[in-house]
Amino acid sequence: MRLTDYDTTDRFTARVVSTERISPPEVEEVRELVLDVGRDLAVTAGQTLGVLAPGQAEFGQAHHFRLYTVADMPERAGGRTRLRIAVRRCDYIDPYSGERYPGVASNYLCDLRAGDELTMSGPYGLAFPVPAEPDAQLVLIGMGTGIAPFRAFLRHLYNDVPSFRGRVILFHGGRTGLDLLYHNDERDDFALYQDKGTFEAIKALSPRPDWTGSIDWAEAIEPRGAELWQMMASPDTYVYLAGLQEISDRLDGVFAGLAGSPERWARRKAELRAGGRWVELLY
Repeated sequence: MRLTDYDTTDRFTARVVSTERISPPEVEEVRELVLDVGRDLAVTAGQTLGVLAPGQAEFGQAHHFRLYTVADMPERAGGRTRLRIAVRRCDYIDPYSGERYPGVASNYLCDLRAGDELTMSGPYGLAFPVPAEPDAQLVLIGMGTGIAPFRAFLRHLYNDVPSFRGRVILFHGGRTGLDLLYHNDERDDFALYQDKGTFEAIKALSPRPDWTGSIDWAEAIEPRGAELWQMMASPDTYVYLAGLQEISDRLDGVFAGLAGSPERWARRKAELRAGGRWVELLY
């Protein structure tokens, strides 16, 4: 589904309650925005919201539409809804000219301040449904701001689904430990679930933590390879991915190694996808 296919006719105004940089100054800027919506918005964990940033008039564009995932369980009081989104300030390089351009929506959101208002739409979809099986096994893999939907998902799972007693393995990727949003020394939301006994969070980092260093998914995943391959053969295992599009291609290479061949992995992945047990939220 393309962004132009989304229905944005039902729009609403949100007010910025607070905006906080949650990444250290030495890495790319990521901000968490707390937004107040003046109505009881029917939004839940894992859904996305549309942001209609001011468009580029020179291109006849009234709005620049982008999607952002709810980063925590929404709060409701007095007919109002308060929610959080995580935004990475992005730049894009023109492949032909080599010129760098600021991302329209991400820079617009990162520049907002408390009291500012913005136009939104949605919510849309439910990226990661809670499995019907109370003893399901979940493999969650997120990169960068792709961890935000898992933050909301896990809070919903452990706070609102008391019947769930399954196992959860979370792989969170970043170039360095500083890039691991909500999973670092200052802000370790996932530590809340360590005492469950069935939850485990594993960090995937780059061996060369510079601007071009790729996350070493193989180093994080391969030591658990036999176990993960066995889990993915079970009908009660669900694999959820979130992050940049490149995460899917890199993981295909890692899992093909675990499977013994790309063809064998392609068959297993197709089985998972056909059963609704392989779900991706990529951007």
